[in-house]
This record gives sequence, structure tokens and C-alpha cells, in this order.
Amino acid sequence: MGGFFGIAGTEDTVLDVFFGTDYHSHLGTRRAGMAAFDKEKGLQREIHNIENSPFRTKFENITEEMTGHTAMGIISDYDPQPLLIRSDLGTYAIAVIGVINNSAQLIDHYLSYSGGHFNSMTGGQINNTELVAALINQKSNFRDGIHFAQNEIEGTCSLLIITDKGTLIAARDKVGRLPVILSKSENAHCVTFESFASSKLGFEKIRELAPGEIVEVSADNVQTLYAGGKKKRICSFLWTYYGYPTSTYEGVNVELMRYRNGEVLARTDRRLGNAENVDYIGGVPDSGTPHAIGYANESKIPFARAFIKYTPTWSRSFMPTKQAERNKIAKMKQIPVHDLIKDKNLLFVDDSIVRGTQLRETVEFLYDNGAASVHMRSACPPIMFGCKYLNFSRSTSDLDLIARKVILELEGEAGFEHIDEYSDTDTQRGKALRAAICEKLHLASLEFQSLKGIVEAIGIDENELCTYCWNGKE
Repeated sequence: MGGFFGIAGTEDTVLDVFFGTDYHSHLGTRRAGMAAFDKEKGLQREIHNIENSPFRTKFENITEEMTGHTAMGIISDYDPQPLLIRSDLGTYAIAVIGVINNSAQLIDHYLSYSGGHFNSMTGGQINNTELVAALINQKSNFRDGIHFAQNEIEGTCSLLIITDKGTLIAARDKVGRLPVILSKSENAHCVTFESFASSKLGFEKIRELAPGEIVEVSADNVQTLYAGGKKKRICSFLWTYYGYPTSTYEGVNVELMRYRNGEVLARTDRRLGNAENVDYIGGVPDSGTPHAIGYANESKIPFARAFIKYTPTWSRSFMPTKQAERNKIAKMKQIPVHDLIKDKNLLFVDDSIVRGTQLRETVEFLYDNGAASVHMRSACPPIMFGCKYLNFSRSTSDLDLIARKVILELEGEAGFEHIDEYSDTDTQRGKALRAAICEKLHLASLEFQSLKGIVEAIGIDENELCTYCWNGKE
């Protein structure tokens, strides 16, 4: 997914931006970069590959190399950034998070009518951040350029810019799928993705930007360049999975939402009479753990960590681009607590079930270590559509998704006309889906959170939440 952090202040901000950016490391493990503006040095920029080492080790000497009262950093999914751009708007640094689905069309259109060019990366790919800059540069000012770019892009685009005047420009994507939070201190303003990153550095939250809002930030002033729109579709996965437990989006804390989510799952099981005689409740660590705590609190069944994820050296397993690497890392990270597994009936809550590959290996691992039975609960509904707005479940085909694959096996393509029924545990199709996945994954029982349940746990109007991956509604 990626995340960014920026400060405009009266004193050197590079060290604080280093720490603030590091607090976004859970959002990506591919590329990272920082940029700063100093009145004497001008704009500076540094980018590193962080696939095999964390952000902090690659940038630990940044204060010896970079200075500036305005600075920003980014954890990036794929593209090396920030980029330094020179155009009619001046020289500026830009960093982007999101997804551009129509990049090929935009590139062709730009090249055909402008006679321009792009730097080509390995394999001929274009850096999407450069593409966004090219769109912005079509207009005579940043406000109009950013607004133009966001309207041209199909997908999601939030961005940070440092101008050659030392101000910071921030824009939230046009329907607010990702958070952009504005904060202040005595002598600075801050823009961040994760709320705790700014508060930990002594900033006080002002507000979250509105969908599509564009602001220009200096040490002592925030100017709204574009007020944005009213339509909001913030990503529900921020609470169920991506967001850090200490973060708060739209006034809703991630950790507390996950407790409530687990409580809803437990009440559903009680209503259905599922998973009786369970010895322990556990979470598939780490993001499934708070959901499991909520389940245990509601069900009164003891919570236990039957296996621990070894995190000192292994990053999040979903990050490597190759599925085989993700599977291997997931397996190597799991360390059993034998006394909590052998001859025990165990119920685990996972944050989501996407392809099912890693989950199957987890279940086999538990049985290999002597579990009597393994029950599984998903903290979100069955994933039926690959996300086209962010980098979660961006499969090459929807048929990579285990729910889709099972529907095809059960009923053929005609089954895709009944996705709502398959998602609903109270229908015959819903029961068939769960039974088939149980058989594939060797589970004693399986249940998914309902869409109604996850909306209840978040506590925000469903019309303001993006639920595309579950129901296909944009």
C-alpha cells in the first residue's frame, strides 16, 4: 500500500521525518525515500531499496546527508520515490501512494499530444509518480494540476509535494480511500498517513483532509487550495488488516475496532451453535490477534497464543511479490507452543482469507503439532473481487481468490450471479461455500464475518466505506 509523512517547520525537520516515516514501515517493504528543502542547499532527495533491510538501517545517517525545514518521507510499494521534477511550476519533490489502473492509456495520451517522454525502468515500465507529475504539469499551478491528475486517474492517488519555496502540498485521493491527517505543533505542521506517527512526535491532530482536498502547508499556516468533495469511500481493510493498532481513522481506533469485530464473530457463532467444546481462542498473528481477543472476551473461552510469529528478522509475509517466497516466509515464521496445541480443540481468527495457500499451511502445521481440531474464523467477509484501488488482493485473476475458485467448482460461472448468497452464511449457497473451503483446508469449521458485522464493528456509515472486494460495489 505505502504511506507518507511530511513536516513543514521553522527548524530542521529531517530527524523527525526520519522517525515519522519509519512508523509507516508496516505498509511496505520495497522502496523508501526522503526529500528535504533547505534555503541554501535547495531540494535534496535520497531513495533506497528496503526489500532486505528495514527503512531505519538504510536512512540512519540521513541527518548527516540532508537538512531542511521542510521534509518528507515515503514507504513505497513499487516505484522509487520521491522524485525531483523540474517544470514550468518550478522544481519540486513529489511522492505518491495509491494505484493507477489506466496508466498505459495516460502515458500514450501524454506522449501523443505533447511529444514528451518518460524515463523507462527495467522492463520498460514507467514510474507512476513521474506520470502523476506529468499530469500535474499540464496546468499552470499545483491546485489545478493536482485536481486535473486526480480526475484523469482511474484508481487512487494521494500525494505530497515539497515546492522550491519550501512549502508542503498535500492531497487526499478524490474519494478518501486512504487517510491523510493534518497535525500541528508549536512551530510546525505535519501531514501523515498514520495518526500515531505525528502524535508520537508531539503533534496535535487538527483534522483529516476531506476526500480530494488539497492543502498547502507551511510552518505557521495551512491554506486550503481545493476543498474537495463529499463522496467518501475509505478502505475498510485499514481497520481489519493494514492499519497499525495504535492508529485512528475517521475517529475510529484500529485496535478497538478489531476487539468489536471479534465480539461480533463470537455472537454469530453463539447464534449458529458453532465451534462448541473449543479449548482456546487464538489469532493468526499478528493482525488476527486483536480480533481473537475480542472473540475470547465475548465467548468467555480462554485466549492463548498457540504459536508465535518470529518477527525479529521476518517482515510481513504478504509483501514479497513471488507467491512461493510469501509461502516460505509464512512457514518459517511460525513457532509452536506445543503444550497449547497437542490434543487441543483450537479456534483461530485470521484477518482475512484471500487465496488460502498460507492458511492451509498454517492448518497443516497445527495438525502436525498435535492439534485435535482446528476451527477458523475470518475477520472479514469472503473476498470476491481483487482490489482495483489499492494493493490488497491485487490478483492477476479473481479466480486466484479461494472464494471465487470454490464458487466456480460448485456451480460454474453461473454461480457468480449469486455472490451475495455465497457471502451469507444463512443461505444454502453460503453453507456450501464454507463446507467446501473447510474440506480444502482441513478445517473442523469455518465462518466469515458478515458485511453487516464489519460495518457494525467499524461504526461508520456503510456508504462512507469502500467494500468493493467483498460485494463489488464502488
